[in-house]
Amino acid sequence: MEKIRQIILSVVLIGACSGMAFADGTAFTPLNFSDSSYTVSESAAGAPAEKLASTSTGTTTTVNLTGNKKMQSAISELDNAQVEVRNELLNYKTKYSEADAKYNEIKNERAALKKQVKATEKRIKQLDKAKDKIRKNMM
Repeated sequence: MEKIRQIILSVVLIGACSGMAFADGTAFTPLNFSDSSYTVSESAAGAPAEKLASTSTGTTTTVNLTGNKKMQSAISELDNAQVEVRNELLNYKTKYSEADAKYNEIKNERAALKKQVKATEKRIKQLDKAKDKIRKNMM
């Protein structure tokens, strides 16, 4: 029974590894686009002339992305929002630590008062016992 289990486990492990070994390497090849510009064939109709710059081959043209500035401003806005959220988090952490300190202070004070109450109750019980003993001795 143990050998069958080991054989099945070995077959499953080999099957999983062979799947990775025979995988096609070109399936996840990234595209080679530049962040600032991309090429468009000259057959693109309706493109403004001032945005087109011909390349050395003459068959394609380079178009500067107008959305690049918008993307940069969006990234900077997100950075600013992230800074604001981090500042807000720091404020909340500060308030939490203050509340936690107050809680611990009150908790310690409560524990001290509880000890005093128990000690006082114990003393009262001792005094009651002493009174009972004195009453018994008087009789």
